[in-house]
Formats: sequence, C-alpha cells, structure tokens
Amino acid sequence: MITKPFACVLLMSVASVMAAPAQAAEAACVRFSDGWIRFPAMAHMAGGFGRIDNACKAEVAVTSVRSEAFADVSLHETTLVDGVSRMREVERLPVAAGQHAELKPGGLHLMLMDGKAALQEGQRVPVVLGLSDGTEVRGELVVRKP
Repeated sequence: MITKPFACVLLMSVASVMAAPAQAAEAACVRFSDGWIRFPAMAHMAGGFGRIDNACKAEVAVTSVRSEAFADVSLHETTLVDGVSRMREVERLPVAAGQHAELKPGGLHLMLMDGKAALQEGQRVPVVLGLSDGTEVRGELVVRKP
C-alpha cells in the first residue's frame, strides 16, 4: 500500500527529473559563438565580443556573465551622446525568439576586468552567460588581432 506522503514525494521527484531535460533543452537553444578578445589585451581590462543566438521558442535574457580568467565580467554598451562616447552597464540583455545579439566594438560588449594572468594571442578564454531562468550558456573568447 502506498501512503499519500510517499506518493507525493515520488510524484515531485519524477516531476523534477522530467523538468531538468526541458531546462537543458531550452539552454541548448541559446548559443554564444564567434567570441574574441582584442590582442594585445591589457591584463586589468579588456573587451569581449561575439554573438548570442536564441533559437528558442521564447525570449531569453542574459543577466550575468563570468569567466575564470577575470575577477569581474559584465555586459556594457557604448553609445554616442552629443558626440561623446559613453559606456554604461547593461543589467539585462533580452534576445527575442529566433533572433541574435551582436557584441562588437563600439556597441554591446563584455567588460572583462582584473585579469588573473596576461593573455596570449590564440589563447581561449572560457565564459559563462547566465540567463534569467537560471540556465547557463558556455562559450569561449579567442584572443586575436581584430
């Protein structure tokens, strides 16, 4: 005989196991590609660029970025205001379903702060994008000349 508390625990366990593949599938439909860092990069600060593709059926939002090679990583956007270049932090970067976001010099980019070691041309730097639903997207930035 199955008791009600046992049945509830069993049902919740099965539901959580079934939800994990769905979350993984959603994260798999978001990709970070063509990532790069301009060489030579200063150890204390650098810009990261690339492309975020959303092949999901719904909008996603990048809400955090991290890298083991830097103490601090954040999304920034450079804009021109009255002929003066200004940079501001972007707390949430929405990417519509079926669309992409370009991270490029003079626009949206990753601000890489306090590098833990000097970067070498050709080096691959791992990055992890955190999405608003808690999933993560892994990618890399290649140190290269523009």
